[in-house]
Amino acid sequence: MRSYAKLNIFLKIIGTRGDYHEIISRFVLFEELYDEINFIKKTTDEFIKDDCIPENIIKKARISLENLGFKNELDEFFTTHQVELIKKIPCGGGLGGGSSNAATFLNLANEELNLKIPKEKLMKISKNIGADVAFFVSEFKSANVSGVGEIVENFYDDVPNLGIITSDIFCSTPKVFREFRQNFCKFDLNLAKNLEQLSSNEILHSYQNYELNDLLRPCLQLYPNLIVKQNEFLSGSGSTKFILK
Repeated sequence: MRSYAKLNIFLKIIGTRGDYHEIISRFVLFEELYDEINFIKKTTDEFIKDDCIPENIIKKARISLENLGFKNELDEFFTTHQVELIKKIPCGGGLGGGSSNAATFLNLANEELNLKIPKEKLMKISKNIGADVAFFVSEFKSANVSGVGEIVENFYDDVPNLGIITSDIFCSTPKVFREFRQNFCKFDLNLAKNLEQLSSNEILHSYQNYELNDLLRPCLQLYPNLIVKQNEFLSGSGSTKFILK
């Protein structure tokens, strides 16, 4: 099953909730870039074959399903099977790769093990796994995402043709958000509310990159080697940029 990347057309921070940040953001699936997740017959003792990702949140996704009452089904299935993860989405790139993998695991397990969990319930448990997981579980092509990522509303969008520019720079999401809170903390709820009414095409043709992503400036402060040109937009907390083709 394909595990797609996402782009943030805009990302506005509108408040804080403890250590978390409340956002209003437009998420769109970027279907040209994806990881692949399969359940294969076991050839090693690992749950995830050849897993080289520290604290892979696919494991948290499994625990969430176990806590929902499906531990026996999962234990039985993964006695003879394991997860095969083929990575193409760069880590630390602001493309939601880890969250996408967790969501794809949830959807695939629900389908392959015939768990019959309603989509709404899967989305509800997703908020305990990672901030972007609910969006990926929804399988919406475009959505307005708010709260701390748990509120996902389908958006009938006009998404222009976009290209991405990846970087070898790993941007730490927690560090970028922390830098925002410490040195760039300013909320513009009115702009955020206006943006969520517009199509992605209208947004990208009408606003500057620094207006659309509140994490752009803190990201550049922490990672000065990351160059973002005027016609480039930052996805999430970086480091991937995207452009209008």
